[in-house]
Amino acid sequence: MVYKYSYSFHILMTMAFLFFLEPIFAATVNDMRVWKAPDHTRLVLDLSDPVKYKINSLQNPDRLIIDIEDTSIKKDVLKFDLSATPIISVKSNKKEKNHLRITLNLKKPLKPKHFKLGVSKKYNNRLVIDLYDIKKIGGKETSFVIPNDGLRNIIVAIDPGHGGEDPGAIGPKRLMEKHVVLAISQELKKLLDQKSGFSAVLIRSSDYYVPLRKRIKIAHKKRADIFISIHADAFKKPSAKGASVFILSRSGASSETARYLAKRENSTDLIGGSGSVSLDDKDPILASVLLDLSMTATLNSSLDLGKSVLKSIGTIARLHKNYVEEAGFVVLKSPDIPSILIETGFISNPSEAKKLANKTYQKKLAYSIFKGITQYFSGNYPIGTLLASEKLDIERPLYYLVLPGDTAYKISKKYKISVKKLIKLNNLKGDKIYSGQKLRITDK
Repeated sequence: MVYKYSYSFHILMTMAFLFFLEPIFAATVNDMRVWKAPDHTRLVLDLSDPVKYKINSLQNPDRLIIDIEDTSIKKDVLKFDLSATPIISVKSNKKEKNHLRITLNLKKPLKPKHFKLGVSKKYNNRLVIDLYDIKKIGGKETSFVIPNDGLRNIIVAIDPGHGGEDPGAIGPKRLMEKHVVLAISQELKKLLDQKSGFSAVLIRSSDYYVPLRKRIKIAHKKRADIFISIHADAFKKPSAKGASVFILSRSGASSETARYLAKRENSTDLIGGSGSVSLDDKDPILASVLLDLSMTATLNSSLDLGKSVLKSIGTIARLHKNYVEEAGFVVLKSPDIPSILIETGFISNPSEAKKLANKTYQKKLAYSIFKGITQYFSGNYPIGTLLASEKLDIERPLYYLVLPGDTAYKISKKYKISVKKLIKLNNLKGDKIYSGQKLRITDK
């Protein structure tokens, strides 16, 4: 009888203990962060484990309801700055079955897009919610600047790497790559905007993340003539130092460092979530040939641009390599926009990190990049631009003496005029020309 009594008492005590035990949650919201981008607001929930969730929008008043199954939330997580966002406040409460409800009180109706991200090197599990305006504000799609004479400016797309929840490389004293490259990019934009015949557009203008392929899309939307991606990366060895310039590699990276850096940069879309050459109506073989021709021309231009910028940077900074390197960076994969990626230095190197954090040095770097860009365009001026008009007025002769092997097409390309105009200026019958013939090139 004593044995039975002891066993029953044990069962009763266990049941009582389980009854009063606090619920054990499958996941915890450890932190919440928010960033305001030009076209949306991003909210990120840092989670201890993967979760199941539902999101609903409500009106009168405007709210977004986030229900997360079997989840708790840490204290003080909801205390963050919302002043620059369309979110009035964030509140949380427990629902039945240990579910968590987070309510966003909004200033206006917003359209949510959401997704989960798994564990990465920098973060644990995350729930990402992007809030977009339902009514888009109308406006110009491009950044063309058209002077009074009808000639456009050269458009330079400047891409400060990383941003928002992706800090990039982190150096001594928590110096973040995303802040350094944004500062350099902003200085570069100022210089270009002040230069006659040039206009610059920032792919990101403040601290928010832009997916890698969207960066290319923005450059196309802005009708960019060139694309400059600016970084200040880290390497596994703190002794690595020096600035570098990269173009896209078609056959693999050109060095161990290049391979490492490309892999590192391309993985950032795992943190942030994730062309103008239309080939849709082309035969597959023709499309392949057109794309190959376009990419070859673009890579050649990218290399020339890279050489010019690298040479200019070398006047103020130590170079990691004295030649333009190649790697498979995603942001360089535009088939029709000459694109380069600049590593302004290694933020993992203490001495270079100190320089990169210095405002005066940032301005010097920006000016060296600016000089490299303008020097490149002194011999490569896009047709229809103010710069091309100024150059051609000076460099285009009144007449040209045809040499053996010349064609109307070659001459028109060399002097930036159409074959049709060349024929009209010289009263030619078709595009046939002969050696020794004197052709008029300008109508002045």
